[in-house]
Amino acid sequence: MDDDMEAGQVAERRVLVLEAITDSTLMELDLDKLLAVLLWRVRELFEADTVTVLLVDASGDQLVARATVGLEAEVFQGVHVPIGAGFAGRVAHERRPVRIERVDESTVTNPLLWEHGLRVMAGAPIVAHGDVLGVLHVGRTTSRPFTDEDVELLQLVADRLAMDVHAHHARAERAATVMLQESLLPSRLPSTGDWLFAARYVPSPQSGVGGDWYDVFRLPGDRLGVVIGDVVGNGLRAAIVMGRLRSALRAYALEFDDPGEVLGKLDRKASYFENRTMATVAYAVIDTVTHRMELSLAGHLPPVVAMPDAPPAFLTAPVGPPVGYDLAVTGRLTATFDVPPGALLAFYTDGLIERRNVDLDAQLERLREHVFAGDPEKVCSRIMAALIGSEPPGDDVALVTVRHLPSHGRPG
Repeated sequence: MDDDMEAGQVAERRVLVLEAITDSTLMELDLDKLLAVLLWRVRELFEADTVTVLLVDASGDQLVARATVGLEAEVFQGVHVPIGAGFAGRVAHERRPVRIERVDESTVTNPLLWEHGLRVMAGAPIVAHGDVLGVLHVGRTTSRPFTDEDVELLQLVADRLAMDVHAHHARAERAATVMLQESLLPSRLPSTGDWLFAARYVPSPQSGVGGDWYDVFRLPGDRLGVVIGDVVGNGLRAAIVMGRLRSALRAYALEFDDPGEVLGKLDRKASYFENRTMATVAYAVIDTVTHRMELSLAGHLPPVVAMPDAPPAFLTAPVGPPVGYDLAVTGRLTATFDVPPGALLAFYTDGLIERRNVDLDAQLERLREHVFAGDPEKVCSRIMAALIGSEPPGDDVALVTVRHLPSHGRPG
């Protein structure tokens, strides 16, 4: 009879936990409010004195206290626990639930836990899509240990939290990435005498906003800088690296005239400070007086040039390795070209031409055929219609067109 009663109590408790974590009203809450509500429920259902959620920080090496009931000082003090160290760090490192029946400096790294009087603890990893996102742990100030059933149910709660934490991270990262990308792309292209510019940027709906960028800026001495680049990867990290490279390139462009030297400095900076990062970059400097352009390519595809009296063609320029590829890269090369009145240049990232199961050379030829020596806005529209059309791109697309107006000063 006692066994039947105990089994009934276990089943009833499981139902209560399942009801608590599947409550549809939780779906309407943001992450902070959801944690606040769910942690209070967990405290009651597990007869715990403390319930805490720690989430992995941006470095991926530390757990940071995000929400708690009963241990508010953890959040207020910004407690950090190295993954692999102490109790919570062990749970994250081993990716499995852990119980301890002694709480002191030999089992935990955070003194707040034993100073609060905790005697026993149980923790479960918060894992989504194979990645450890954090740890959920409960504690008691009595010596009554957590049971196997407690640990199993705690893992159910942690699995429920994993969905919410992952969704929150995805939404927050995309919003931050889009905002960062929009803040770094030029809000207005320069307008200068005989030179016109147009540009397009389209983030991929599949991979999300990434590290593609373009830039056009004035330089001392009647010169114009034109940049287009692509940081390997996508998401917030790629956008952050893109922002750093963009700012660094602008700074180097003010100090050094030669595009090859600028990309060499950028390469050195990326190799030292942007660990495991690569980017392709094309950087050109146009002298608006001599009508000559100096161009350096770091792993980037060459621009297309269209003349009024000749078919469009890819510029022939030496291509060095991508930025960040190798710290030992030296002596990046610069090629010089005439850009006579009437000419148009088209710079682009590989998202414009790369398609799954489509030959790259055929796509490059298709691009070349649709570049013409005309109004840069019309050229952009024609290129995007021909190569993107109604199909969403699989990668970010950046495109910049530059027109040296004919001598009569009007687009041809």
